[in-house]
Order: sequence, then C-alpha cells, then structure tokens
Amino acid sequence: MFIKSGFVCIIGRPNVGKSTLLNQIVGQKIAIVSDKPQTTRNRILGICTNDEGQAVFLDTPGIQRPRHRLGEYMLKVVRRAMDGVDLLLYVVDAAAPTGPGEEFILNQVGGVRTPVILVLNKIDLIRKDGLLPVMEWYSRRGAFLEIVPASALTGANLDQVKRLIFDNLPEGPYYYPQEMVTDQPERFVAAEIIREKVLLLTREEVPHSIAVVVEEMQTRANQTLYLPAVIYVERESQKGILIGKSGQMLKEIGRLARLELEALFGNKIFLELWVKVKKEWRDNESALQSFGYE
Repeated sequence: MFIKSGFVCIIGRPNVGKSTLLNQIVGQKIAIVSDKPQTTRNRILGICTNDEGQAVFLDTPGIQRPRHRLGEYMLKVVRRAMDGVDLLLYVVDAAAPTGPGEEFILNQVGGVRTPVILVLNKIDLIRKDGLLPVMEWYSRRGAFLEIVPASALTGANLDQVKRLIFDNLPEGPYYYPQEMVTDQPERFVAAEIIREKVLLLTREEVPHSIAVVVEEMQTRANQTLYLPAVIYVERESQKGILIGKSGQMLKEIGRLARLELEALFGNKIFLELWVKVKKEWRDNESALQSFGYE
C-alpha cells in the first residue's frame, strides 16, 4: 500500500524551538527541551503517522559556528541529516533579530535542491504588526515553498504546517510501524531526560559541559527498573555545583528525572546518579565517542 510518506529534516539556529515543534507534531515528547542553546546534540527521529500517511522527522542540533570538537560533530550531524531527505523544515525565531547566523543558514539552504518550508516560530512573542517585516526579510532571501507563521508552544498554525508537509511528500510505503513514534533506544532516552533536568536546574557554563551515560537498565526481581547513570562534567567546580550543598542539587535532578522516567516506562525506577570529571571532554575525540557522539 502506497500513501504519502517521506523524510523531513528540521533545521535552524540554537534555541528556536525545533524540538518543541517536533514534539507537538508527533503528539508525544520525543526530544528534550530547555531554554538553553544547543540542547539537542544528536539527530532525533520522530514519526508522525495519520490518515494521509507517514512523515519521518529528523530533529537536528542548532546550527552555529563550532567552538570545539563537539560543535564540529553537531554540525556534521546536521549536514548528514539534510542529505537525501524529501523536505527541509527551516525553523526560525520570529521574535529574534536577524543577523549573520541566519544568513549563514540561508546560504546553506540556498545550495540544496530539497524543497524548504520556512516556519516563523514563536509568533506568540511578537506583535502582529511586527510579523510582516520579518516575513518580507526572509522572502527576499530564499525560495521557500511557503512561509508559515506559527507557535510550537501554543500550537498556533501547526495544522497548516502539517498539511503543507504531507501535501509535499511523495507517495511511498510506511517506513515504520504505524504505532511507532521514535527509534531512540531506551538508554538514550533515559540519558537525555536526565540531561534535561540538569539543564532545567543549572545555569551559566554547567549545562553545556555535561554528558550523561546510562550504564545499564536492569529489571530486578521486584519489577523495579535499576538505572545507574553518570553525569560527566569538565571541571571540579562544576561537579560541586551539580552535587550541591549536602547533595541537594543531585537529589532534585534525580527526583525530577525519576518521575518522568517512571511515567514514560511504566515501571518503578531506582535511579542512581554519580557525577564525575572528564576534563575538556568536548575537545577529546575518544571521550566524544565513548559518550555516543560519533
């Protein structure tokens, strides 16, 4: 049976709402979200199946000039994800000033033959009379299938975004089972949720300097899921911040992560967290590989 189906790569600068948009379209939390730039580090796959067909989304890290090997890895992730897809969903923050970062992405998009839908996200943060100049600025700089003002947070115009996506996908098969919403392994999902809670509770340099490794997932005799994980940081001072006074910060990270993981996996979870220092791991190739950034 052939229906409308294909692959859609979501691109944009850091912190424009790509992951929130993906979660809204899929109808389930697939990618972690925070107000910190560079929350997404890997390619996240989300699947939307409806009466029209199946759209397979590739959420990617925010595009910006790399400052370390991790940044170089994330840029490669974006370029690989863009290759061979049926559509590009280019998401921008309509409320943010335009500048060199956006020009850089527009140049990248201008060099591909893949059709592009431009989503002007966060219209809930902009006055209506301020939206038209933004639309005109982008329309002069790219040949887009359509420019859609929307809000991933409120859901405004997301039905229009989905309609445009399915209208422009080719005929094809179901690539994944219809009930499937992501291909992410459970360990990866658990590690990302723990990292999300660190992003939520910490500030300054700490969020960008952490990596989370779930060492195992084991169901014990009482049906409790045992989940030990290590949070890696780059400096001893960051370790102290994450542990907090009398271990209170680490306990709160664990509490919030455990509640979400139990709801997600449908199990009681025994979550055990450690914090370890791996100096300058973002510029260490072997560390990047061991943390799953390959």
